[in-house]
Amino acid sequence: MKRHLLFTAALFLTTASSVGAQNDHAAHNHAIPSQTATEQLTRPVAGPHGGSLKQSGDVQLETVVSQAGIQMFVYDQNGQPVSVKQGRGAASVRMEGNAKRYRYDLLPDGKGGLTAPVNLSQIAGRQIEVQVQLVGISQSSGQTISFNEVATVPASEIQLAAAAIARQKICPVSGKPLGSMGDPIAVDVNQQRVFVCCDGCVNAVESTPAKYASGRPQITVSASTAADAAAIAAQKVCPVMDEPLGAMGTPIKVMVGDKPIYLCCKGCIKKIKAEPAKYLAMVYDSVNANADAASVSAGTEQVRSGIFKVSAEDAPFIAAQKKCPVMDEPLDAMGGPYKVHAAGKAIYICCPGCAKKIAAEPQKWLAVLAQQGVDAPILR
Repeated sequence: MKRHLLFTAALFLTTASSVGAQNDHAAHNHAIPSQTATEQLTRPVAGPHGGSLKQSGDVQLETVVSQAGIQMFVYDQNGQPVSVKQGRGAASVRMEGNAKRYRYDLLPDGKGGLTAPVNLSQIAGRQIEVQVQLVGISQSSGQTISFNEVATVPASEIQLAAAAIARQKICPVSGKPLGSMGDPIAVDVNQQRVFVCCDGCVNAVESTPAKYASGRPQITVSASTAADAAAIAAQKVCPVMDEPLGAMGTPIKVMVGDKPIYLCCKGCIKKIKAEPAKYLAMVYDSVNANADAASVSAGTEQVRSGIFKVSAEDAPFIAAQKKCPVMDEPLDAMGGPYKVHAAGKAIYICCPGCAKKIAAEPQKWLAVLAQQGVDAPILR
């Protein structure tokens, strides 16, 4: 990417400098007087146009670098503008990290300055070194004014916002990646911008700005409960240690905004706090991929407590399972199939009588199915 940026910027610079380059020979022989006087320049300060202001002899010089090019303004000792209608010059530019220089003509722009128009937007945020030579300035006694300037090409508002979004990465309210729900929205918090993923998160930031001023999501830690069983089964492994959840005791529940991440032990908490965006992406990219591949709705129509009727959505999973893991009978042998919940997954049974055994030891029966090559679908 860095190499591409330099190449692109060089392309713009080379194109824009072609006219100036054609005049190099003539300028060397005729335009610049043989007598030159490079003055000792003072430390730069801000000028009237927001550029860098330096003193050279009896004039003050202001250099303005923007994405549209380079401008020079000249003032007398009292800070009054000096006419540059008869002036002209050259700016030799070298980008940070690039030894090559590019030359541009500085010509009167009719607005009180000397301008070298060149598109510098491709190197916004990059530092450049500018060597300037000016002639024809009324108060310079016909001498050439030469000086060096170092400046940074300013970034546009859009570029600044893009950089801020890249740094923040995730919404502090929802924990979702910025950009996952459309263009991020900026909210002013204590004279700083905080980006959120959608309109729904704006009110949360505005109502409790201190909570979200850092731009990072709130992170809370607790032990998981039975209510988390389905989510734990969907996640399966700890994103830090890549160990099965439950292998080291009750999984730890870490809320990143409104998104839970389950961990194998307390020792993994500091990793989540250090890089929440990284682990949110790991967990939810994996869970979403699994859900797309093998998931089924939990069901709403109960035959008995905890025993659900199946629907057309269950058909491929019934075909894959084939037999009831409890009775080892075809699923339709005793009026089934029926669906029961087992640690966040769906197990199909041949009759309601098998449900109690599944409920008592869900992991046992999931393991039985796994040994038969059946991966029970995740419940949505």
